[in-house]
Amino acid sequence: MENFPVINFEKLSGEERKATMEKIKDACENWGFFELVNHGIPYDLMDTVERLTKDHYKKCLEQRFKEMVANKGLEGVQTEVKDMDWESSFFLRHLPESNISKIPDLSDEYRMVMKEFALKLEKMAEELLDLLCENLGLEKGYLKKAFYGSRGPTFGTKVANYPPCPKPDLVKGLRAHTDAGGIILLFQDDKVCGLQLLKDGKWIDVPPMRHSIVINLGDQLEVISNGKYKSVEHRVIAQTNGTRMSIASFYNPGSDAVIYPAPALVDQNNEVYPKFVFEEYMKLYAGLKFQAKEPRFEAFKGSNVHLGPISTA
Repeated sequence: MENFPVINFEKLSGEERKATMEKIKDACENWGFFELVNHGIPYDLMDTVERLTKDHYKKCLEQRFKEMVANKGLEGVQTEVKDMDWESSFFLRHLPESNISKIPDLSDEYRMVMKEFALKLEKMAEELLDLLCENLGLEKGYLKKAFYGSRGPTFGTKVANYPPCPKPDLVKGLRAHTDAGGIILLFQDDKVCGLQLLKDGKWIDVPPMRHSIVINLGDQLEVISNGKYKSVEHRVIAQTNGTRMSIASFYNPGSDAVIYPAPALVDQNNEVYPKFVFEEYMKLYAGLKFQAKEPRFEAFKGSNVHLGPISTA
C-alpha cells in the first residue's frame, strides 16, 4: 500500500519546491487528502489549543454527552445505528463575522486562543488555494476570488470530541461523507486515531502525527477543477479507549458565491459539473450529507445561474 501523502511545507521555499508541488498535485488528484508538517503555525499555540479544548470538553461537555447516550440508550444497542454519530461538537464561525463571543461556557483565554489559531489557519488556507491554482494552471488568486461572493469567504471551525465507545462496530464516530465546502484544515489528536478515508474501495487510516495539519478537499474544489481534483469520502471510527480531539476548520465559499468549473479547465463539450449558488448547494447537502455526492451535483444541472467574470486583479 502506498504511503499517505505527507508534505513538508518548508520545502516549498527551497530547491525542492518543484518536487513538493508535484507531491501536492498527486495528493490532490489521487487522495483528496494530505498531511502538512513544518507549516509555520507555532507548536506552542497548537499545544495551548489542544489543552484548552480537552479541558473544555471535560468541564463542560463530557457529562452532557454521557446524559445524551443514556437518554438514547446507545450503550445497549444491538444493531447498527445509522441516524446519529458518537461525537460531541460545537461550531465557531470566524468569517464573514465571528460568533466566538456568543458561544457559552468558553473561557476568555480559550476564545482568544481560538481567534489567534483561526487567523493562522485562514492565512494557510489562502496560501494553499494559491498552490492549487499553480498546479491547476489557474491564475494566482483565482480560487480565493471564486469563493469570495459579495462578503468574502465563509470560514468556521467544528470542535469535536469522540469519547470512548463500547460498541464502535455499531455506532460510527462520524458516518461516511464528503465535505460540502472548499478546503478543510484539521488539527487532530496525535494519540487517539479514528479518521479514515476511502481510496480504491478500501478504508485507509489518516495517521495521527504530532503538530501536523491534515488537509482535505471539499465538493466545491471538485466542481471548480471540473473533476481534476476530487472530494473524498471519509469517516471517523469510534475507539473503545481514549477521547479523540478533532478541530476541523472549513474555508468555504461565501453564501452567495456562484460556483462553476473554471473555464480554463473545461475543454469543448467537457463541462462535467453544474453551476450553482453555494448557499443552495448547502441547503441540499444538509439533508443528503451521508449519501453519495453525485446526485447533489446532478440536481443542479440545467439550473440557470447568472455568471459574472472572475477577476483576479
